[in-house]
Amino acid sequence: QVQLVESGGGLVQPGGSLRLSCAASGFTLDDYAIGWFRQAPGNEREGVSCISSSDGSIYYADSVKGRFTISKDNAKNTVYLQMNSLKPEDTAVYYCVGRTYSYCSASMGAYDYWGQGTQVTVSS
Repeated sequence: QVQLVESGGGLVQPGGSLRLSCAASGFTLDDYAIGWFRQAPGNEREGVSCISSSDGSIYYADSVKGRFTISKDNAKNTVYLQMNSLKPEDTAVYYCVGRTYSYCSASMGAYDYWGQGTQVTVSS
């Protein structure tokens, strides 16, 4: 069965960095679109970033452009989210997501598989 397992969340000061990892099993990352959503208290769940397997296109939410970088290692079947210059408003539960289609989507309902989520807290 398909499973996504996240790791790397934690507590960090503003301006600091974290790297989230998502290990996939049951499918290979070179066949599916994979990315990250997040949800902060009081906010709706929002798309953060995604990599398309069809052409390698990468997408970022405007709020994280220039600070976050998504990447994947197909040999390890793992996707990463490098988060730099973190702000308190980045505090959220981050979810790794995948879909049985090669193109990314900004819609939550487009994704078939979700990780359990990992907490990222940015606070001084």
